[in-house]
Amino acid sequence: MKAIQHLRTINHHKWLVMKECFQVGLYKQGLLHDLSKYSPSEFLVGCRYYQGNRSPNNAEREATGYSKAWLHHKGRNKHHYEYWIDYSANPEEGIVGQKMPVKYVVEMFMDRVAASKTYKGAAYTDRDPLVYYEQGAAKLGKMIHPDTAALLHGLLRMLAEKGEKETFRYIRQNILKKR
Repeated sequence: MKAIQHLRTINHHKWLVMKECFQVGLYKQGLLHDLSKYSPSEFLVGCRYYQGNRSPNNAEREATGYSKAWLHHKGRNKHHYEYWIDYSANPEEGIVGQKMPVKYVVEMFMDRVAASKTYKGAAYTDRDPLVYYEQGAAKLGKMIHPDTAALLHGLLRMLAEKGEKETFRYIRQNILKKR
């Protein structure tokens, strides 16, 4: 039963991201978003740790100390800032977040919105993705590039204050048109 529930969750999340990406003109990314979640190394772990109200990767991490599924996922999906962590060109800086291409920052934003909608269900508000970000990734310092963090945080704040329709319009007309 967990396998069916997990598949439904993945499909629902992927459907939401696809619809959101299509609304701003990111058609290819909408279609290809999170395909690695269907691979055995991610899907089977997701079934085992499925809970329905949060990512199975968190439960796997709590059980084993790390998440093999997450390590696989973030290494294959450019919309995760973790994909872009590398050694700095300046050896004194060590490992730092690299600046993400804008289209992947927008997909990351859509991913966070869809994840909040998926796990919050009817209780979702446009403020939820911002709250989740501020409780976690916003505290990462040099692991997320300052420009990437500023764009993502700005879009999440806009969503919380102005809503989805206005934020998606802004992304279409101001963020993605500049590319």
